[in-house]
Amino acid sequence: MNRYPLWRYLLIGGALLLSVMYTLPNLFGEVPAVQVSALKVTARIDATVMDTVEKALKANAIEPHGIFTDVGSIKIRLKDTDTQLKAKDVLDQALNPDRENPRFILALNLISDSPQWLSSMGALPMYLGLDLRGGIHFLLQVDLQSALTKRLDGQVGYIRNALREKKTPYSSIAREGQSIVVKFRDAATRDKALREIEGTTPDLQLKTVEEGSEFRLVGTLTLRAQKEIEQSAIEQNITTLRNRVNELGVAEPIIQQQGADRIVVQLPGVQDTARAKDILGRTASLEIRMVEAHASSPEARDYDPQKIEAAVKGTIPFGTELFYERHGNVVEPLLLSKQVLITGERLTKAAPTFDQRDQRPVVAVELDGQGARIMRDITRDAVKRRMAVLLIEKGKPEVITAPTIQDQLGGTFQITGSKTPREASDLALLLRAGALAAPMDIIEERTVGPSLGAENIRIGFHSTWIGFTAITVFMIAYYLMFGMISILALAINVLFLLALLSMLQATLTLPGMAGIALTVGMAIDANVLINERIREELRNGNTPQAAIHAGYDRAWGTIIDSNITTLIAGAMLFLLGSGPVKGFAVVLCLGILTSLFSAVMVSRSIVNLYYGSRRRLDRVSIGQVWKEGAEKSEVSRKR
Repeated sequence: MNRYPLWRYLLIGGALLLSVMYTLPNLFGEVPAVQVSALKVTARIDATVMDTVEKALKANAIEPHGIFTDVGSIKIRLKDTDTQLKAKDVLDQALNPDRENPRFILALNLISDSPQWLSSMGALPMYLGLDLRGGIHFLLQVDLQSALTKRLDGQVGYIRNALREKKTPYSSIAREGQSIVVKFRDAATRDKALREIEGTTPDLQLKTVEEGSEFRLVGTLTLRAQKEIEQSAIEQNITTLRNRVNELGVAEPIIQQQGADRIVVQLPGVQDTARAKDILGRTASLEIRMVEAHASSPEARDYDPQKIEAAVKGTIPFGTELFYERHGNVVEPLLLSKQVLITGERLTKAAPTFDQRDQRPVVAVELDGQGARIMRDITRDAVKRRMAVLLIEKGKPEVITAPTIQDQLGGTFQITGSKTPREASDLALLLRAGALAAPMDIIEERTVGPSLGAENIRIGFHSTWIGFTAITVFMIAYYLMFGMISILALAINVLFLLALLSMLQATLTLPGMAGIALTVGMAIDANVLINERIREELRNGNTPQAAIHAGYDRAWGTIIDSNITTLIAGAMLFLLGSGPVKGFAVVLCLGILTSLFSAVMVSRSIVNLYYGSRRRLDRVSIGQVWKEGAEKSEVSRKR
């Protein structure tokens, strides 16, 4: 008898239940929706925005079919396109009261119509790639060498100021290639300078060099610093691109790192390539100004609520401008000097860290040499005053932070006030996101029309369905009942694969659909090996129950060998490939893993349920079994 232990049936049943639950969202259609995302880098999608959305919809008698929060956005599902357009106008007025300076972008979108209980459990449909939905694809090459050069240039000014402060004479200082070279007239002065600057420049590896009568100090970026600078440049560029893409109102943009120095930007539904290029290449700038008056900190020197109240009413003193700083739902008016002290060009580093004294989250800021000198001169007599950092996009400045100066600042200082490490990380990104950290070039560009995407879906679906039907006809005709069991296991394998892709929130592309079709063809190989092994055991004279048991056990080694070689090839495609090749490799590797489970465990459990409980089994329905002895006797009778 062939029977499975209960825990295996429970395992298979649980896997089937989960697969059905996570595959179901792909079967529901899409319904109109409105997506709310931040347009300004200082705008946040938080509970306050959610509350505003809910109140605005309720006040205008708009009943949403669901409100969902996503990474950096809110999606409101609606019943039809008329309600969608009305909701967009209502929310636009509620979230952007200042029409000249909007803070949020509202995009018309289509999202899955799956029930709320599925969405609450994380069961979401797969995304469709550009080749299936249509849109624009950019592959950008980041010039990381420029980011390293910029950091070295900043270090040159920093070292120059440090030597001047210590009154250490030097002949010259300059960047030569990817090194900083400081020349001295004697070894004693050089060694003194080495001791003075090595503790303040942890990113540099310093060494002494002597060439004739010149005594040199050569500094190069450490390997750790290079990796940090390169990764920081990639993250800053991705953040900047994401902020800019929000202006396009793209429903589900894909902006992610590919390899060491490339960024993929996919804009589904966008067809205007020229506008997309213009927005992605847009520049922004950073400014630091002094706060002349505010009304929030009585202990500060520039605390002047009367002046603020007069400015809000329209009486703005000469040489100042009125701005507003947002703290969540609170808006604070500030009077800022029109004089720009430092621009973003002087900022060389902004990273989240922790204060060594009380372990509070802070942002560590580093300026280049000229910026350090300006900051030192300004803050010498400005302790307990506030200093504002502004981000200017498309000519519109906005205050992103206005901290209080606690002590005289120099080339490196800390910005406090962040309550959590996440806030410190966000502030560091905002400080760096004014412009791209390193220049980028578009090395690949393609546009796919929506009609072509729909045609790709139709072709991919039909090819998979036709292949599955052809395999079904062959297997049932050749293996009878065991063929039907193999096809049922194959269908469950496809279910497992779709569920895994949905759980991973993978983006389904045309190569991915090719991977599914290939998986259907390859997965049946394991069942063919098992069925042929069972036939061989029957030809050798084993009983049906023993043949079933031996067929599955002895075919397992061959199945593993054949699938591992394909899995290795798929892994190499994923590691060395890019873009569509990676997508194909992911589907292929996942399909191999699910086929191993379904072809062996699932099919055997069905066979055991059908045949395993029979005490006396004379024959099995597996097609014609040719026995060698029977063939010889038949030949002798004919003679």
